[in-house]
Amino acid sequence: MATPLPSSPATGPKRNSLGLRIWHWANSGLVLFQLMTILFLFVVVKVKSLAPEFSKVLAEKGITMAPDQLRGLTRIVAHRIWDWHIWAGILISVLLAYRVFVSFRQRGGQRTAAKLARLHARAAQGDDEARKGVFVRYMYRGFYVVLAVMVVTGLILVFEDYFRSIEHLCKEIHEVSMYVVLAFVVAHIVGVFRAEVTHEPGITSDMIHGGAPVSDEAA
Repeated sequence: MATPLPSSPATGPKRNSLGLRIWHWANSGLVLFQLMTILFLFVVVKVKSLAPEFSKVLAEKGITMAPDQLRGLTRIVAHRIWDWHIWAGILISVLLAYRVFVSFRQRGGQRTAAKLARLHARAAQGDDEARKGVFVRYMYRGFYVVLAVMVVTGLILVFEDYFRSIEHLCKEIHEVSMYVVLAFVVAHIVGVFRAEVTHEPGITSDMIHGGAPVSDEAA
């Protein structure tokens, strides 16, 4: 009797689950929006330099305002941008909880452990790209940790009245984690572009439509 062939992964779940894809694009958009609010506050708009600019424009119209009134105007701009920053941060915290939920919903080859196992197997056979892939997977795990730290410290800063004793420390940690996230975003974009044009074409579209089916067996 002929030995039955192993089941084809063509009937298994897609490489990237719908939940993971929703989280990836929603989280990417919010993180980029967060970085844009910081960019506007300290680079584009430069809130600290708005008072002299307001004063100049008002003077051209024959209007004079006291320095404290001008500072009040700049605070309105800063507070509005910070409000956007805070709400986006709250949404990121919700998405992070959703990501944990999604991790328990992954099936077979969709699981991070299964993807790592495949990369380790290829790396053991001398595949250099697989070795880099293993490193990238651990970078993702580090990113999740840093993102969690940024979310927790950000929430503490939002409710700073209850955390006065650690407010300053959390602010410093939050700023450092923001720079780490920024570095990861840049590295991620460069890495995806490199993979797309070299050894893994279609990696971007896989995160849109899910990619090819993988084995449904548990890793």
